[in-house]
Amino acid sequence: MSTVATLMDTAVADVELLRSLDANGDDFSIPRDVEFLMPGPSAEKASIVAGFINDYQYGLATADQLGEIHRVLVVVHMPIQQHNISCVSGFMACVSLLYGLEYDGWDALLRSASDANLGWITLEVALRCAPTTTRQAKIQG
Repeated sequence: MSTVATLMDTAVADVELLRSLDANGDDFSIPRDVEFLMPGPSAEKASIVAGFINDYQYGLATADQLGEIHRVLVVVHMPIQQHNISCVSGFMACVSLLYGLEYDGWDALLRSASDANLGWITLEVALRCAPTTTRQAKIQG
């Protein structure tokens, strides 16, 4: 898949997730930890990508393994206004492409002015650049 197609698919998925969060009362301007997930084919690739992200301080990256899947989890403390999250999400998608990983999108805690921690909410998002992986939807009451 081309870089442009990946960025377009990522932008669509990001907007869908933002709409879901907005419908649940999220205040996008409140900073929170945002998790970006990049599954990969090997521990070596995951380690290289985590090292790259940590070396340049793009976020706090850890390489780990879940079953047979190697992955990189990147945490960035930031607001999720569309211009912010679109830039960082697009960057993570490009890093994934450059290093041969998949990009599985992002998760964030729902934040509002009245209750800073309402629970996890994510969309079930299947990006074309990562068709075998999806984000799980869970709202804690």
